[in-house]
Amino acid sequence: MTPNSATSAPSRRSFLASTAVAAAAVAGGMPLLAACGGGNDGNKEGTTSGKAAQKILPTFVASSVVTPDLPSKNGSAAGFTQAIDLNALKTSVPKKLGGGGDLKIMSPFWGSPPANDNAYYTAMNDAIGVKVTWQNQDGNTYDEKLGAILASSDIPDVVVVPGWNLNGKIPSAINAKFADLGPYLSGDKVKDYPNLAAVPTDAWQRSIFGGQLRAIPMPASYVTNIAPFYRKDIFAKKGYTLPKTPDEFLSWAKEATDAKSKVWACDDLKWTAFNIYGVLNGSDKALAWDLRDGKLIHRIETDEYLEALEWMRKLYDADVVHPDAKAVKGDASNRFTAGQSLVFNGDLSYWYGSTAEQRTQKADFEMAAFDIFGPDGGDPTLWATQPAGIFTFVSKKASKQQIKDFLALANYCASPYGTKEYMLTVYGVEGTDYTLKNGMPTKTTKGTNEVNGAYDYTGDPAAYLAHPDLPEIAKLQVEWQQRMGAFTKKSSFYGLTITEPNRWTNLANDFEQLEDDIVRGRKKISDMQQAVSDWKKKGGDDLRAWYKKLLDDNGSTAK
Repeated sequence: MTPNSATSAPSRRSFLASTAVAAAAVAGGMPLLAACGGGNDGNKEGTTSGKAAQKILPTFVASSVVTPDLPSKNGSAAGFTQAIDLNALKTSVPKKLGGGGDLKIMSPFWGSPPANDNAYYTAMNDAIGVKVTWQNQDGNTYDEKLGAILASSDIPDVVVVPGWNLNGKIPSAINAKFADLGPYLSGDKVKDYPNLAAVPTDAWQRSIFGGQLRAIPMPASYVTNIAPFYRKDIFAKKGYTLPKTPDEFLSWAKEATDAKSKVWACDDLKWTAFNIYGVLNGSDKALAWDLRDGKLIHRIETDEYLEALEWMRKLYDADVVHPDAKAVKGDASNRFTAGQSLVFNGDLSYWYGSTAEQRTQKADFEMAAFDIFGPDGGDPTLWATQPAGIFTFVSKKASKQQIKDFLALANYCASPYGTKEYMLTVYGVEGTDYTLKNGMPTKTTKGTNEVNGAYDYTGDPAAYLAHPDLPEIAKLQVEWQQRMGAFTKKSSFYGLTITEPNRWTNLANDFEQLEDDIVRGRKKISDMQQAVSDWKKKGGDDLRAWYKKLLDDNGSTAK
């Protein structure tokens, strides 16, 4: 699961990757899953890549409507570090592409869903040329609703499926219930929808399910979205120097911890430990495998994996980790902003969220993210996350016109930052959903409640970061990603959506809890070694052979 996830829904401005960053991921206690389908349900196991995928994938045509201040580099998001010039907004959809039809769309929503006749939904429908009836569902229990809907014959025209909900019986319904979008988007056909043509190819590759292009993806940077944040203001006040090695960090942590004053050096840093020691990515089943010296190995079999757990255990043993982290209670970001812990790891979106919140309370609050170092203090080895993690599907029962209307909607929502379409999609209706303060759009209470979720998931441009009120944070975020991206590698199954056979789906479910028990001293490293041995016997070696054949037959998309 993703540590310290935000408590609201992921959006086009906060969702980075690939690995999901929604509260639902934490509530479910599950990592994001690449698996979809498999078993005896008639769905196609494996994946589609290489020449077969090339026949399916849309042609990439970069957008020239708006130029970012910081172009994407080393897999980073693009960055916009200036406020939107509301007097010079660009146009990315010059004419309505919708045919005026009706669409029912089911999507997760965190909070109280707005009425379908609200000003925002009405304006979006008018601008796109389609009438949408939103069937918003509680994001925290969305997997249950999905399972029930997909098991029935009454499926909405369009269904949003977050990657973290691709578990249980939900994946087995994907190929059987959703339409092939290839006839409308493959190759040059996507040029009818210019904003969708600008979606990176890697994200489209992730949208191939069961050998067909079935989904509109939410693109994301493949650079790790888990950053080690530190209280830069307190470091400056105390004269602390940023540690450059794991040993230096432990020494600093002992110096900085003052339990009597309720100050601890850090919160749980397990995910940063994995990055420091170069452990293969754990956010997606397929990413955990990599071909080395002709043999596929899983992350749990590596020395780096055990070394990362051992280092994190040393931090707990030294009592430099906040006690609430050991007890797994409370909110790590709150402990961080309160100054009770000086370092914590969380989604990159916290950089903006916490800074914006604290600036209204503490004038001197400043947080930053330190660059991940290697185990010897040298360059780290980081592993890419998946380039898309939320998918939107169209029912096989939808008419051709409904599919075209949905693609018109997706194309509109994928408009880039700095366009008229972006302003409506992200901010809603001026005067109702937002007002201008000092020339900047500021959401009203109504806008905050209604202009979130929904259209965020049905179409997105390439990953970007923009914070008009704190442009310096967007710059820092993108530059951190660019630096970390320089050390990021892609494992053998990067960018692929894998249909893993059902008999092995739950094989590694208990490892995350065992990791947490080991670092907190409740279990030993030897317990992990035994668990790995058992995993191999119970199916790990068979699963390895299955993945190896998949790789031999299809090749890798990692470059």
